[in-house]
Amino acid sequence: MTGRDAFAVRVEQRREVAERVASFDLVALDGRSLPPFTAGAHVELEVEPGKTRCYSLHGDPADPSRYRIAVLREDGGRGGSRAVHERLRAGEVVRIGPPRNAFPLDEAAPHSLLVGGGIGVTPLLSMAARLAALGRSFELHLCCRTRAAAPLLGDIAAIAGSRATLHLDDGPPEQRLDLAALAAGLPPGTHAYVCGPAGFMEAARTALAAALPTAAIHMESFAPAAVRGGDEAFTVRLAQRGLDVSVPAGVTVLEALGGAGVVLDTSCEQGMCGVCATRVLDGVPDHRDYFLSPAERQRGDVMTPCCSRSLTDLLVLDL
Repeated sequence: MTGRDAFAVRVEQRREVAERVASFDLVALDGRSLPPFTAGAHVELEVEPGKTRCYSLHGDPADPSRYRIAVLREDGGRGGSRAVHERLRAGEVVRIGPPRNAFPLDEAAPHSLLVGGGIGVTPLLSMAARLAALGRSFELHLCCRTRAAAPLLGDIAAIAGSRATLHLDDGPPEQRLDLAALAAGLPPGTHAYVCGPAGFMEAARTALAAALPTAAIHMESFAPAAVRGGDEAFTVRLAQRGLDVSVPAGVTVLEALGGAGVVLDTSCEQGMCGVCATRVLDGVPDHRDYFLSPAERQRGDVMTPCCSRSLTDLLVLDL
C-alpha cells in the first residue's frame, strides 16, 4: 500500500461473528460510494503505523456503500490481527489500499464449488453473493472445529441459504466433508475455489485434482506459509551489490536479507500485495505468493522475497 493509493475510511460497525472473529463495516468518510471491487478481492489495512495486512472482502460486490472484512485474532501470530481486535471500534478512522483481486471468480462456469476452512470463507462469501446475483449454480461448504468457531453464519445463511453446508470437526461423522466423493459427482465445467489453512488447502487440492483439471482449481490461503516441511537452504546472490546471502530452512528470503543489512520495501508480508516483488536474473523461484499470475510464475523472472523460496541452490536477484 503506497501513500498515493491509500485512503481513509471509517469503521461504521463492528460485529463479533464467532470465537475470536470480528467483522468490520468500513465506509467512506464523506458517505459516498467506495471504489468498486470484484468477488474474491482483498484490501490492505494499516493495522498499525507502517504495518499493513491483507483481508478479503466478504460483502456483496454490488453494494458500493461499504467494505466488509472479518479478522480472526491470532495471539501467536505477528501481531496484526491482535492490533485490529484491540484497536478497531465503531467510529475509528483507518487507512486502506484500493481493492485488489488475486483470487478472481470465473463467472461463466456452469457450476462453482466454494470450500472454506474457518476464516477462509471470507472471499467465498463475496463469490456466493455475485453468483447468486447472476443466477449461477453454486454450493458453499464451510469446515470448522466447532459451531462456535464458525464465522459469519448469519451472513452465509442470508447469501447462500440452502446452498451452504456447515461441516464440524466435533459433529457426527456423517456430516464431515468428504471432498473426494463430492468432487467425483461435480457436473462438467465446474470451477472450485478453496481458501483456508495450509494443511486444509493441500488436502483439498489433492482431492479435487482427481476430478477437475488444474485450471479449474483455484486456491487462496489467508495465511500463506513461507516455510514448508522439507525446505532446503539456498543462496541468494544480489547482482547489483555483489553479495551472497545464505537462506537457511525456516527463514524467509526477506528475513535473511534483513539479517545481512539489506532492507526491502514490504507491506503485507503475505505474498498478496506485490510491494516486494523482485526481478530474478538466474535460478528457479519456488513461488508461494498470491500476487503473480500463472503466466508470470511460469516465466520465473519475478519472485516475492517475503514468502517465496528457490528450487535451485542459487537464486540471483536484481538487487
